[in-house]
Amino acid sequence: MERNFLSIVDWLVSLISQLWLPVLVVAGWWWISAGSSSFYFPPLSEILGALWTDLTDGPLIGYLGISLGNLAAGLAIAIALGVAFGLLIGEVESLRQVTAPTLNFFRAVPPASIVPIVIIALGVGAAPKIFIIALGCFWPILLNTIDGVRGTSPAVRETARAYRIPAHLVIFRIALPAAMPQIMAGIRVALAVGLVLMVISEFVGADAGVGFYITEASTRFATRQAWAGTILVGLLGYVLSGIFLRIERRVLAWYFRDTKLTGRRSGPAPRGRKE
Repeated sequence: MERNFLSIVDWLVSLISQLWLPVLVVAGWWWISAGSSSFYFPPLSEILGALWTDLTDGPLIGYLGISLGNLAAGLAIAIALGVAFGLLIGEVESLRQVTAPTLNFFRAVPPASIVPIVIIALGVGAAPKIFIIALGCFWPILLNTIDGVRGTSPAVRETARAYRIPAHLVIFRIALPAAMPQIMAGIRVALAVGLVLMVISEFVGADAGVGFYITEASTRFATRQAWAGTILVGLLGYVLSGIFLRIERRVLAWYFRDTKLTGRRSGPAPRGRKE
């Protein structure tokens, strides 16, 4: 009984430590904007009212489903390709040296800059949006997977070589588990990148989606709806990040348990870009 009570107290303390700043920011915004008569900066109460109206009675809930579908598809493609190619490139030294210049070139091209070209080439359906999201999410996953594979303990590799373990078992039983912390870190970065590209890809050549909702509201000077869409994107990012952190804690339970025991993280620090 006492243990359950302490767990609830710890949970409440953790919740308060996470939410006090957002609550303070929202309260401050609400108070400062309460008497605003500016066309461009309406009161927060009116913005939230417009958001609620368009979510319950307007098209926004449907647009949200379309945008999330594009994000999920693009991120799934990026995870599959990024992990597969990352394992291969990370394992084969000669392939890593050959592909390094090409990877460094293409990862430096901002995916948002090719949105118009992709729209022209693939049309205005879901395909160009998914492609842009997948392209942007691919690089952090790929580069983190490569780094994770390269960070595999040399002693483990020597043991596998001494026992003549087949290459496919080395990849899936040694390299992949060793790279999982880095892979999850790459997916976490990719999720944030994908959310941004989800909105940007719907600014041009779209007739639905959250990005379309924002840009359409801007073109008809509906500032409350434009602000509402922007706030919705921020809330969506917060919720998705929280969900992913829970998934990460479950998938990497062994890693966090070992980290807690040793008091430090093993392996290279996660990163979103490659030097």
